[in-house]
Amino acid sequence: MLRYFMGFLRKSTLAAAVLTAGFSASASADYQYGFGNVSISRLDWTDKTEDHTKNRKKDFTFLEIEGGAGFDWGEVYGFFDLENPHKSNEESDGDGRRTAMKGTLRYNLGQTGFNIYGHIYDFSSAGFDEQNRLLGVGFNYQNANFFWKPFVAANNTETTFFSGYNGLVAGWVLGYNFNLLEQNFMFTNWHEYEFDRDTQYQEGKKDGQNGAVALWWNANKKITLGIQYRYADDKLGESTYQDGMVYTLKYNL
Repeated sequence: MLRYFMGFLRKSTLAAAVLTAGFSASASADYQYGFGNVSISRLDWTDKTEDHTKNRKKDFTFLEIEGGAGFDWGEVYGFFDLENPHKSNEESDGDGRRTAMKGTLRYNLGQTGFNIYGHIYDFSSAGFDEQNRLLGVGFNYQNANFFWKPFVAANNTETTFFSGYNGLVAGWVLGYNFNLLEQNFMFTNWHEYEFDRDTQYQEGKKDGQNGAVALWWNANKKITLGIQYRYADDKLGESTYQDGMVYTLKYNL
């Protein structure tokens, strides 16, 4: 586990620098909101996905730390996942311990609703690593119950087998809060569409999809339960469509 943690720190220096700069700037900026949580989740791939990936995609449990904050200048968000925490990082067939993290920064362009958008996603496992570095432009829309935050960005990718410019990514995050039977729920969706990728990446597939649709039940201020439909196409190391369900228990800090 120590080797994984040190590898994560080594590869994520730029992400840490971006987030640190964002939080440091908050000392002279107006704080608007913030959140954080820890969670445990189980991803259950469909039988079809397991068959099409020749059983390389296997169900797994993961622990997550997640948080974000908004200021008058923009916002920051990040998470760190430890997948298969109960297993050895040397287990074969891609079923050992792994880490994944993401750091996102949006810097507002005045009061236009547009922002400079950047994110770093890093995945590390025994025998394979990948880091995606995105820089582009985003837009924020929000009202009392709904938010939508699209972006388009250039993608620089570094993997065990590829390094360099890797096309563009367009995507969004959105959420809708609502009450039903006197209970509070939230619908969320994140989606990323990669296009014009390098022919040396992902077996030459130029496009790829990645995302999730989720329903969250805020049982109280501290406990949130969620169910997600997770999907990807020509992504996550596989040149096929993959989907499954994620079941999550969160403790809100």
